[in-house]
Amino acid sequence: MSKLSRKNFIRNSALGFAGLTMAPFKSRANSKFTELEQKEWKKKFSANDHIRVGAIGMGIIAHFNVPTALMVPGVELVAVADAFDSRLTRAKEVFGDHLFTTRDYREILSRDDIDAVIISTPDHWHATMAIDALAAGKHVICEKPMVQKIEEGLQVVEAHRQSDRVFQVGSQFGSDIIFHKAAELYRSGAIGKLNQIVANYNRNSSLGAWQYTIPDFANPNNVDWDAFLGNAPQRPFDPTRFFRWRNYDDYGTGVPGDLFVHLFTGIHTVINSKGPKMVSGFGGINSWYDGRDAEDLVCGQYQYPETEAHPEFTCVLQSNLADGGGSGTRFQFIGDEGSLEIEPGSAVRLNRVPRSEPSVNNLVNGYNSVFTFAEADQRRVEEQLRSEEQSKVNNPRNMEQSEEFRAPSGYDMRVDHYVHFFDSIRNGAPLVQDPSFGFRAAAPSLLTNISLNENRVLSWDPENMRVV
Repeated sequence: MSKLSRKNFIRNSALGFAGLTMAPFKSRANSKFTELEQKEWKKKFSANDHIRVGAIGMGIIAHFNVPTALMVPGVELVAVADAFDSRLTRAKEVFGDHLFTTRDYREILSRDDIDAVIISTPDHWHATMAIDALAAGKHVICEKPMVQKIEEGLQVVEAHRQSDRVFQVGSQFGSDIIFHKAAELYRSGAIGKLNQIVANYNRNSSLGAWQYTIPDFANPNNVDWDAFLGNAPQRPFDPTRFFRWRNYDDYGTGVPGDLFVHLFTGIHTVINSKGPKMVSGFGGINSWYDGRDAEDLVCGQYQYPETEAHPEFTCVLQSNLADGGGSGTRFQFIGDEGSLEIEPGSAVRLNRVPRSEPSVNNLVNGYNSVFTFAEADQRRVEEQLRSEEQSKVNNPRNMEQSEEFRAPSGYDMRVDHYVHFFDSIRNGAPLVQDPSFGFRAAAPSLLTNISLNENRVLSWDPENMRVV
């Protein structure tokens, strides 16, 4: 636990929460535009090289994850598990009547004809299911956040270390060609010395605030309430909690676990970071008064230590589920010689604005200390400044420059993420987000919730992945 007060932490951190509202990309007369190329990936895989997968959890995100996985040649869906019978029926309607369906995910893990599992369940089940899957010899791709609680993180990391299976965390920003281009620009020194990162992930709709439809036919006969609860606190059947689980701390991880994890994933991908050393969170329920536990607006501030990959810097993240100014996701990586602006899956812009040097007239008559001097001293300083100006070599001033790199039309970072997963299984390709990476993105998000709820600054050891 840090001895530094929240007040001093904010006061001492560069710029505080300034800069959270980011203007749209602006075109400049001398801007350069380049369309990035998406790597050919289908040739990596043979349709005859079968990988059979099971899907654990068939809620909203599973209906994005599973079809994406099936785009990869040779991948076949064999079985699905879910606690709601209607979703099991829907899985057969969408993916074929041949599917094995069950309420009990352990039946999927016990099948010899399944090589890998896609875990798309409520957060409180992630660690248990992932560890069980690895123990059963299955490859795993698990939705973010990898864990719901800090103490689960190293347990998953260790379970993966002891296995010989592939484990990838499901935040697709880590595979996005836009973030990888930004990483290339950052490593080249394009923005000089990094000093601040600002990012937001905002929404402005009831669905964006997790108010999903609750069917009036849901009841204890067609919902396996005990299977849903697992190790969460026991309580009577509540369809609101089942279908809107993200709103409740018993099952979800709030705005930070849902959205900040994506932001940390993007940041750590670009600068090859292991995470912050200090965490402070602020927020509340300001707009969605529906009985939820989770805040609908959260701001986090983070101090990153100096490493071989980056200097010490301050990071500010923000998510607002009632952003009347327009929702969206944006990143700014700010250095002393330029900045990178990122719209995930779309574009990265490199901006360079030369630092302005004041004229002698500005120094003498402008917002500077000189005009407060005695008149004779003002003249003396002005003469000195003009003499120094004449001795300078006059170089033409550089114009503002920007360069933008765009994703090709139709690009889908989620496809790249699943391509990386199956490439690791089939060809031993390096993992994009292994459990250590996943925990290092999840931990500061979870610590943001703790900081907010306990009104204190937290210290984190990003190298050893422990609270200090």
